[in-house]
Amino acid sequence: MNIRRWSFGFLAATLLVPGLAACKSDAAEPAAAPSASAPAVPADPKEALLASTKEMAKGDFTFTLAGAELTGGGLVHKPSNSAQLTMKMGDASQDVSMEMDLIYIDSESWVKMEIGGAMAAMVPELAKNKGKYQHLDKTKAKEIKDLQLDPETLDPIDSENLVKGVTEVQKTGEGSYAGKIDISAAAESVALDEDVVKALGAQAKALPFTAKLDPQGRLTELVISVPAAGETAAHDIKIGYAGYGAGTGAQKPPADKVVEASAETYEMFK
Repeated sequence: MNIRRWSFGFLAATLLVPGLAACKSDAAEPAAAPSASAPAVPADPKEALLASTKEMAKGDFTFTLAGAELTGGGLVHKPSNSAQLTMKMGDASQDVSMEMDLIYIDSESWVKMEIGGAMAAMVPELAKNKGKYQHLDKTKAKEIKDLQLDPETLDPIDSENLVKGVTEVQKTGEGSYAGKIDISAAAESVALDEDVVKALGAQAKALPFTAKLDPQGRLTELVISVPAAGETAAHDIKIGYAGYGAGTGAQKPPADKVVEASAETYEMFK
């Protein structure tokens, strides 16, 4: 198992360096009631889905993600130039398990990591910082893409690109849609495992999916059904969004829980 791809690699070309800790995002959180000026939801199902991700460009929402080997969630808050992300990957019975808390606020960022399984013995330095947030030196992280904020890509999951892969869709109810989606062109999304996409081969071009939009036409749930591929069992990828326009931003970790990042931390993400 490639720990870089499996951990921070899932952030490549997306958003943050940072933050998972205290963020609790819940896709079931009630969405804001539609206002009188709410845009009309396109009648065409494909157009409705394409329009459903536009609100993310404002950079104020929470998200959740669950897949074969990871669960997590977070928030994006462009008004305060902050973001948070929490991820839990694998379990201690596997070669490696990892829990991450990442926080980004303006030009500062912190990461808290706990590694279990056989991998823990290979990175003893992390044990010294257990329970601590490692403050990242931006000069050392400058050349590490996964430790940078991309201000132009505000959704770590990149659902806009995923939705562009919809090939068949029909409306199944008020705000509900179902069809087929081609994930082959979006393999770098946080939600997808590149190895699984490759193992799926031609199947990756027509996977079943369902989606839900709130009354304002904003994406609240996207579920992609993935068949067994390679060593990965069949599973659903479930993505959720909520809290549009209602965020308060990420919070700095307590000062007594902060240490400077170790050389090993930077090396992990190179």
